[in-house]
Amino acid sequence: MLLDVGCGTGALYPYVKDVCSHYQGADVVRYPDYPVELKFHKINLDTQGVEVADGSIDIVLSVETIEHLENPRALIRELARVTKPGGTVVVTTPNNLSLLSKMTLVIKNQFNAFQEPCYPAHITALLEIDLLRMMKESGLDDAQAIYSNHGRIPGTPWHWPRFLFYGRAFSDNILVSAIKPG
Repeated sequence: MLLDVGCGTGALYPYVKDVCSHYQGADVVRYPDYPVELKFHKINLDTQGVEVADGSIDIVLSVETIEHLENPRALIRELARVTKPGGTVVVTTPNNLSLLSKMTLVIKNQFNAFQEPCYPAHITALLEIDLLRMMKESGLDDAQAIYSNHGRIPGTPWHWPRFLFYGRAFSDNILVSAIKPG
């Protein structure tokens, strides 16, 4: 079973439906485009948890959601709570350690993904070390960071060529995964 926290319209479903027996989404609203046949949990992650039993989900994903929340640690604890022993927690967010983000911070005194028009939607900027620490604090093991290897060249609308430029400095997004001990 897979739980997509911050699922939006359920756009992730077509990519995961062949690798999980059941898909459930959770978000602050049920968007009209969210598939009617899929289970949905209405939640406000700043004020409540997901109405899912402790340790009941195999894979818990939160894609580009944590940066929208006032308390990212509470989200990671909630994701860990609902994950089965041996299950996986995956979180993605903007990479604030990319060259683009670092240059924007130096020039404009704000991270690239947290300037207008992203703010106030993006309110909590996190670094790789923050995400890894939160996973560990929540009792999750084997936390690792993976970068998207897809990022914009500062000052241009172009992206770095993937075959030459990859890793933290050249990726607009970061994925952190961890395992709930069994």
